[in-house]
Amino acid sequence: MANSPRIPFVATVGIFLLCVVDIITGKIHYSIPEEMEQGTFVGNIAQDLGMNVLQLSDRKFRLSFVDGGRYMKVSLDDGFLSVRERMDRELICEQAEMCTISFEMTLENPFEVHHGEVEILDVNDNSPIFRDGSIVVQISEAIPPGVRFRLKSAEDPDVGMNAIASYAISSSEYFSLKTQRTEDGFVIAELLLEKSLDRELQSSFQLMLTATDAGHPQRSGSTQILITVLDFNDNPPLFEQVVYKCSISENAPQGAVVIKVKAQDLDEGSNAVLTYSFGDLTTLGTNRDLFSMDPNTGEIKVEGPLDFEETRSYSLDILAIDHGSPAITGHSKVLIKIIDVNDNAPEIKMTTASKQISENSPSGTLITLINVIDRDSGENGQVRCEIPRMVPFMLQTYSNHYKLITSETMDRETVSEYTILVSAWDLGSPSLSTNSTIHIVITDVNDNPPSFAKLPYKVYVTENNFPGSSVFAVTASDPDLEQNSYVSYSILDNYIQNLPVSTYLSINSMNGTIYSLRSFDYEELKSFQVLIQARDAGVPPLSSSATVNVIILDQNDNAPVIVSPSEHGGSSASEFLPTSAGQGYLVTKIIATDADSGQNARLLYQIVKATDPSLFTMGQMSGEIRTARKIMELDAITQTVVILVKDNGQPNLSSTITLHVTILQNTTEILTVSNNLVKNHEYLSELNLYLLVTFSCTSIVFLLIIIVLIGIKCKQDRNMTQEYSSPSYYYKRGEMQDTFNRRSAMEETLRYPGTDQVVHMPGLSQHSVCLSPESAKSDFLFLKPCGPPTSQAQS
Repeated sequence: MANSPRIPFVATVGIFLLCVVDIITGKIHYSIPEEMEQGTFVGNIAQDLGMNVLQLSDRKFRLSFVDGGRYMKVSLDDGFLSVRERMDRELICEQAEMCTISFEMTLENPFEVHHGEVEILDVNDNSPIFRDGSIVVQISEAIPPGVRFRLKSAEDPDVGMNAIASYAISSSEYFSLKTQRTEDGFVIAELLLEKSLDRELQSSFQLMLTATDAGHPQRSGSTQILITVLDFNDNPPLFEQVVYKCSISENAPQGAVVIKVKAQDLDEGSNAVLTYSFGDLTTLGTNRDLFSMDPNTGEIKVEGPLDFEETRSYSLDILAIDHGSPAITGHSKVLIKIIDVNDNAPEIKMTTASKQISENSPSGTLITLINVIDRDSGENGQVRCEIPRMVPFMLQTYSNHYKLITSETMDRETVSEYTILVSAWDLGSPSLSTNSTIHIVITDVNDNPPSFAKLPYKVYVTENNFPGSSVFAVTASDPDLEQNSYVSYSILDNYIQNLPVSTYLSINSMNGTIYSLRSFDYEELKSFQVLIQARDAGVPPLSSSATVNVIILDQNDNAPVIVSPSEHGGSSASEFLPTSAGQGYLVTKIIATDADSGQNARLLYQIVKATDPSLFTMGQMSGEIRTARKIMELDAITQTVVILVKDNGQPNLSSTITLHVTILQNTTEILTVSNNLVKNHEYLSELNLYLLVTFSCTSIVFLLIIIVLIGIKCKQDRNMTQEYSSPSYYYKRGEMQDTFNRRSAMEETLRYPGTDQVVHMPGLSQHSVCLSPESAKSDFLFLKPCGPPTSQAQS
C-alpha cells in the first residue's frame, strides 16, 4: 500500500482557492477548498449585499449558521467572511457528494433576511487504502475462463474526481482486471480468468492490485492479491434478487428485522451450504455498526440507532459463500430507505432580541426575529408558531422566520413588563412542540401630567390667623417613573383685591403645603380663588392645575353698632312719649348692626337698667321699646332706660345705649321740642340730618306741584266765565270751634263773551270747616269739617 504525501498548503491555495458568489437565486454562494488556514478570506459580505461596511453595524448585521457555525466568522470592520477553524471535509460531510455550510444574515431598519452557503470543496488529501493489507482469492481449477471474481475495493474518503477512479494489476497470462462503476459511483474491480488453471502446474499466484484516484496530483494505493488454485466447485450461490429494496422507520428498536435475503446453490452437500455476510463495500463509513446479519438465515437486523436527519438511506453489500472447496461467493445488494419519524421537536432561535421598548413606540416596532427549525421532513418538519392573543404583540411570517412586532402602542402605567410565551409545534402525528419565553420591559415616557387628588379644593381659614401658618396642602400624583414623576408646585399669577396673590399665599414647591402670608379679615375679604399648578420634571414637562377656593371663616371680633336712635353727646339718645300713650305704644326701635356674620351677627336686645322697670318692655329680637302700661300722673317726666345689645358669638360682644324718654302732655309740645332739637345742630346726627333734608325737599316739590295745578285750574275758570264773583269767606271764632264760611256771590248769572245771552245760575253751595283745639297751641291751622252754617253766619 502506498500513501501520497500531503500537498503543501501554498500549492493547495494556488490550485483550489475558488470563491464564487451566486445571487441569482437569492442565495449567496461561496466555495472554498477544505483544509484552509484560520483567517483565510472567503468572501466580502458587505459588497455582495450591495452595502458599505458602516451599514453592517448601523443595521445590526447578524450572522447565524444552521450548522457548522464554528468554522466561519464575519468581521464588521471590513465585512469579510473568513475561516474561523480549519475544516476537514471528510469529517464534516463524510462522502456526501456536496458539502455545504448554510448560514443566514439578518439586517434591521428595514428588516431583511438573506440566505447563504459555503461549499467545502474536496481536496485530494487522501490516498486510496486497502484495509486488510492483502486480498486472498481461491479459484477452483475447474472454473472455465471468463469467470470473474470480485476483489475487495480500496477506500478513499475523498469524493468526486478525488475518489478512486481506476484499478490496475500487474501483468499475467492467466488473469486480467475488469472494472465497472456502480449507481453509487463506486468503482468495482473484478479479476477475470483469461486462461484455464491447472493446479498441478501452478497452485498459486501473486499479483499487485493498484487503486488510483483522478485528483491533482494523482494518488494511489496498492495491495497484493494472493490466488490459491483449489479443487473443483463449479456452481456459485445465486441470490433471489440482484438488488433488495426495503424501508424501515428511524425509530426502529435494536434487533428489529430490516429484511431477510436468500440465496441458492445448485451444488450439493457442503458445496450448497451457504453463509451470509456483509461485503467489503458495507464496511465503508459507520453502516457496519448500524446493522447486523445472521450468517445462517440471512436476516438483517437493526444494531444501532438510526437517524433520518443524518442519513436517509443505506446501501449494503451482501455475500453468500458456500462451503465448497474452494468456496464460491454470490453477491447482492440491499438498499434501505429510512422513514422519517417525528422525533425532533421544533427549535426556537431568537436573534436581535430587544429586552426593552419605549411605551411610545409605534405599532409595528420590531422586538425580535424568531427562527423555528425542525430537523424532520415533510409534515413532521412543517412548523407553526404563535403567541398568546391577549398581549399587544403579533407575529408576522417573513420567509422562514417570524417577526415579533408590537400590534398597538404600549402604556407602561397599565402594564410595565410582559413575559411572552412563544409556542412552536410541528404538523407531525403526534405533534411535538417547544416553548420559549421573551421578557420585555416597557420603558417610561413622560406621557402623564400630574393629577390632583380632589378637584376643586375647598379651604376654610379662620380670620385673624397668624401669618406664615400652614392652611392647607394639595397633593398631585404622577404615574410616570423617576424624573417624569417628580412633581413641583407653584401658584399661578392672579390678583385679589388688586393685589398679587403672592402677597396672600405661598406654597412649598416640594410638598404642596400652602402658607398664609397675612392675617385675613372676614369683614374685608370673605373668599377668593387661587390656581395651583403641578408640574413634573420630564422632558418636555407636563403640568395640570387645580382651583383652590379659600373661604374665610368669621370670628366674633366685632361688637354690635347701634345705628338708631342716634346718641347725642356720644352717650345717650332722647325720645318723647305723650301722656296719652297707652299700653303697647311704640316708643322707639333700636336698630343695630354687626359686621360679623352668622351667629356672630345675631343680635339680642334687653333692658339692663330703667328708672321704672315696669313702664317699658323690650322686644328681644326686634329691638322695639313699647310701653308696658298706661302713663300715670305719678310717673317721672324723664325716664332713663339703658339698653344692652349683644351678639350670639362665643364669647359674645355687646354695646349699650342710654335712652332718655321725656313724657309730654300733648303732641304740640312734642313737635316744639323736636323743632328745638332740629335747630340745635349738636343734637343732630348725620343720618337724621340726611333724613330731614330729604323730607324737606320732597315736601317743597310736592307743594310746588299743587300750586302749579291750582294755577292752571284757576286760569281755565277765568277763561270760561267773564262775570264771576269770587265767594267771600268769613271767620268766626267760637267757644269751642272756629269756622270758615263761604258766602254766595251777589250776581248769580253767567254771561258768554261775544253774545247777549245771559244764563241765570242756581244758588251756589256753601261749605264750612272748623279749627281743631290744637290750632290754639301752634302756628299751624288744623281744619276739620263742621255742621251746616247758621242763619246768623249767612246774613
